[in-house]
Amino acid sequence: MPPLPWPSFSPPFSVEAVASSGGQIMPPLMGAGAFVMVELTGTPYTQIITAALLPALLYFIVVWFGIDAYARRLDLGGLPPEQQPEAREVLVTSAFFMVPFAVLLGAMFWAGYTPQYSAALAIIAGAFLLLTGADMRLDLRRTVARVEVALIGAARQVSLIAAIILCASIIIGVLAMTGLGVKITSLILSASNGNLWPSLLLTALACLVLGMEVPTTAAYVICVSVAGPALTALGLEPLQAHLFVFWFALLSTITPPVCGAVFIAAGMAEENWLRVALTAMALGVGLYLIPLGMIARPDLIRLAEAPGSALLSAAFVGGGCVIISYALIGLRRPVQTVAGLVLGLAMIFVSWGA
Repeated sequence: MPPLPWPSFSPPFSVEAVASSGGQIMPPLMGAGAFVMVELTGTPYTQIITAALLPALLYFIVVWFGIDAYARRLDLGGLPPEQQPEAREVLVTSAFFMVPFAVLLGAMFWAGYTPQYSAALAIIAGAFLLLTGADMRLDLRRTVARVEVALIGAARQVSLIAAIILCASIIIGVLAMTGLGVKITSLILSASNGNLWPSLLLTALACLVLGMEVPTTAAYVICVSVAGPALTALGLEPLQAHLFVFWFALLSTITPPVCGAVFIAAGMAEENWLRVALTAMALGVGLYLIPLGMIARPDLIRLAEAPGSALLSAAFVGGGCVIISYALIGLRRPVQTVAGLVLGLAMIFVSWGA
């Protein structure tokens, strides 16, 4: 049988779209989603980021294996030594990025402060870093310019998040006052005939559609308001349902026809957006499968309560996603690809006596 005629994809330009999408599901920050989830579920912030840690790590591991498969298939190598940055520059730059995160985590986990107070301390630490740079010099003119950029950027981000929460609150209020939320919940339950997996697929479709029109956090808030009660009524834990919805609210970033992150990456690279989107979907296959793995293997998000079972579930889900990613990217014959897909799906969804 002849090799499968793969199109000429553009993996280097898709990596940025896929990796940047993962930032919203990676603790400790998770964009604004984790803080909104605290308010909606009443779950402590530390419990949310602990539950989200293993799935987020699996996402980036699957992306890494996908990139490696593309590199092997296209015979891509590393940068020559003369183009690689100096070790000192990498260490100093990384240290600057790590300081605010270290302050945030230390204040929450070791000092026992609230997430809000810890975030304020991290902001203060970041402000002090504006005084110097990788050259370790104090430059007043450079500091003033950086403060200006930081204040403008922070104001834009705060305004965006505030607008999202305000508009989402209005929609939630309308759904509650009119009873439309209850009707939509009943519609999901009736359309799925009371079965969990059809309800999950309907919810995922709703998240994808909502994510095309509004930012991720808003899509998550709106979708969990109407679909969350249906999922919990079918037996899901509240945090499990919220994480599932939050992950699928990200789908529109790399999934056509909208795929905002793909359009940005394709525009920067002056590459055909559809080719970039197809590659991004293959690299980001974990974004589609890992939230389903949270449902098939609930221990995946119970790292704090049952670390052994959580790691075992992560091994099955991660292994299945890696096999599927390699089948889509690295295998060129249809029979091998189909066999890899079947094996990967079996690892994720079949119990295997565990």
